[in-house]
Amino acid sequence: MSVRGAAEIGAHLGHAAKGTIIGVLRGTKHVGREATDTIGQTAGAVIRHTAAVGGKLEHAAAGLVEGAVHSAKAIGLSAEDAAAAAAEGALKAAGRVSSEASQTVRDAVTRSIAGVKAIVKAPFDGSE
Repeated sequence: MSVRGAAEIGAHLGHAAKGTIIGVLRGTKHVGREATDTIGQTAGAVIRHTAAVGGKLEHAAAGLVEGAVHSAKAIGLSAEDAAAAAAEGALKAAGRVSSEASQTVRDAVTRSIAGVKAIVKAPFDGSE
């Protein structure tokens, strides 16, 4: 289900985001560094689409991290590295939306999700 479709029917965007990232990772079969890049790019796209449809960014961001953590072992990453990749991709995209979006996503991804706390290595303000 797409972010737009989930938003149109009132579905929880966290579930749609989690399913999206799991599906992309399974479909691409990327592992290691390539998987890290895929997680970040997918997270960014989901956040951009969520913002475009007026969805809850915090739900989408948390779902992205949860999906990345869920997929970590199968793609050759630690749960922490997968969570960080999702968080960083989501934060980059949110920073390009607005400072409010960036703060909303930061608040969502820096708490413990699926038993993992994402460590964000750089500030993101959308200027990258």
